[in-house]
Amino acid sequence: MKPVLLAFIDQAIWSLGNSSSSERAGSCWLCWFSSSLSYLAGVHELLLLARAALAMLVFHIGRRRAESFALAPVGAPATNAFPVIGASAPVSLLELFLTFLKIGSVLYGSGYELLAFLRRDFVERLGWLTDQQLPDTIAVGQVTPEPLFTTATFIGYLVAGLPGALLATLAISLPAFVFVAVVRPLAPRLGRSSRLASLLDGLNMTAVALMAGVLWELGRTAIGDPLSGFLALGALVALLRFEVNSAWLIVVGGAIKVATCLV
Repeated sequence: MKPVLLAFIDQAIWSLGNSSSSERAGSCWLCWFSSSLSYLAGVHELLLLARAALAMLVFHIGRRRAESFALAPVGAPATNAFPVIGASAPVSLLELFLTFLKIGSVLYGSGYELLAFLRRDFVERLGWLTDQQLPDTIAVGQVTPEPLFTTATFIGYLVAGLPGALLATLAISLPAFVFVAVVRPLAPRLGRSSRLASLLDGLNMTAVALMAGVLWELGRTAIGDPLSGFLALGALVALLRFEVNSAWLIVVGGAIKVATCLV
C-alpha cells in the first residue's frame, strides 16, 4: 500500500500547486522552491509557513504600491507515559495532546501538509514512530471517511492505546471549531481582501513544498523495486486521469504485492 500512498500525495501536490492566482504564479513557484530546499535542510515547518505568508504579503503590498505609483499623475502622492510500539522513547499523553493541538491549528484545505508535521514531530523529534510506520498511518486514513482525523486517532492508539486515540482525535479537531467561531463573522470581508488572498497563496505553496519534501523522504523507503515504482505510477495515473476511489487503489496495490510474494 505504501507506493500507492505516494500517488495520493502526488495528486494533492498537483491540485494545490495549480490553485494559486495566475498573477502571482511566478512568486508562488519561487516560494515553493525556496521552501522545499529549506524543509530538506531541516528548517521547522511552522517557520516556513510564517515566512512564506509574510513574503507573499510583502510582495503583494509592494506590487500594489508600485502599480499605484506608476498610474498616479505626476506630482500626485502614492496611496497607501505509555510504551511505544516500534520505538524506544516513552510517550507522554500531555505531549501527544499538545503536538496534535499544534498540528490541528495549522491544517487547512486538503490537509496533506499533515505529513510534514507528522514526520518532523513523531519520527524525528519524539521518536514515537519510524519511517516505516508513518506511511501505514496515512494508508489507514485513506480507507476511512475522514482521513485527517482517522490518521490522528490511529497514531494516538498506536503509541498510547485508547486514551491516546481519544486525546489525539480531540486535539487535532479542536482548533477548527475555535477558528470557525472566530472567523465566521468576518468571512464576507476577508473574502474580498486581495492581501489575504496573497497571504494564502504563500501558505498554499509552502504546503506543497512540505508535501514534496515528505514525498521525497517517503519515496526512498517505499519504492525499493520496479514493481513498487509501477504501482506508484499506475495509481497516480488512475487518480489524475480516471479519478478512481483511493480506497480501491489501496486494496488493489496491497493485493498485487501479496500475490507477487506468494508467487
